[in-house]
Amino acid sequence: MKRWLIGAGLIIVIGAIIAFNFLRKEKGIEVTTEKVKKGIVQQVVTGSGQIKPAVEVKVSAQVAGKIIALYAKEGDRVRRGQLLVALDPQQYKASVERAESSLMAGKANEKKALSELKRSRELYQQHLISEAEYEAAEANYESALSARMQAEASLKEAKDALSKTKLYATMNGVVTRLNKEQGEMAIGAQFQEDVIMVISDLSIMEAVIEVDENDVVNVSIGDSADVELDAFQDTVFHGVVTEIANSAITKGLGTQEQVTNFEVTIRLDNPDKRFRPGMSTTVDIKTKRLDDVVRVPIQAVTVREKSRLQKKQNIEEHQSEAESSTGNEEMQEVVFIVENGHAIARPIKLGISDDTHYAVLSGLEEGEEVITGPFKILNKTLNDQDLVEVKKRKKGKRNAD
Repeated sequence: MKRWLIGAGLIIVIGAIIAFNFLRKEKGIEVTTEKVKKGIVQQVVTGSGQIKPAVEVKVSAQVAGKIIALYAKEGDRVRRGQLLVALDPQQYKASVERAESSLMAGKANEKKALSELKRSRELYQQHLISEAEYEAAEANYESALSARMQAEASLKEAKDALSKTKLYATMNGVVTRLNKEQGEMAIGAQFQEDVIMVISDLSIMEAVIEVDENDVVNVSIGDSADVELDAFQDTVFHGVVTEIANSAITKGLGTQEQVTNFEVTIRLDNPDKRFRPGMSTTVDIKTKRLDDVVRVPIQAVTVREKSRLQKKQNIEEHQSEAESSTGNEEMQEVVFIVENGHAIARPIKLGISDDTHYAVLSGLEEGEEVITGPFKILNKTLNDQDLVEVKKRKKGKRNAD
């Protein structure tokens, strides 16, 4: 009887333990989730640089001389044909007078040589002079003619140089830079600029930015852009890409910090009158755009080894391949969805992205629940078929993950 009671007691205890373990619910990994929705994904390429006028003219002298007058200062609005700068004309006036004197002498010599040629022709026809003497008279006339033509050319050159002592505006605009003052020398040269002032058309402004070589391939002429200037906080201006450079700008060549960028020009719509050339700007160029596409939060996307995912799907088929792996695993982009309290690894194919979302080309459907955090668990420790518990968001607070 005693043995029977002991045995019955043991059976009851064992049964209670089994029942407790059976009924006890295993606690899953606490995660946060988000429902997959369709929406817009707008790819953006960002670059920084400066704004400048689309058209600006550098006013420089083509002849050397002392600046005796400046008729515009920095900030002045000027019109086409307006006198801007006057150089000392004295030496150029003297050159004109010298050239005029040379021309007069040339004309007199030509007239004398022509008269001698006519007389020599008459004497030659009467056989009173030799052929050599007649040819000498012809050569003398041709030389005098050439000298007169050279004098005329010298006079034109002298007058042209004199006219260049006055510099006029070639367009309507604003003087945005003044490099010289009255009394300074202007070093005139045809092939080397000595800029006296710069005139800019501030009604048409551009943002010139540098874009990384990996991003510039996504930019096209005609792409729209949002332009922000440091001087205009909380204001976004709009523009269009008008030019993409073909030549690269390389910094730190041959070093680990080497950077290769390309200049991109954006024409601004309705620029503010307070814009000044050289202001710093940051531009977001809107490149590719997908509408009504399945999209997933960026933080929900992670990677796992392909062999691990394949092994989960078909153990026997991929057993030998997994065992022969050398450790150089090929990675697969995945998201984890929640099904019946378990995390299911779902391979996906991604498209373009914006600041917050990826476009999903395949592998995910609208309405599915994807795990979005915590980051450490999602990125490293979470595995396919793991038991999870969705963390409920507190009302009035955003999920920090």
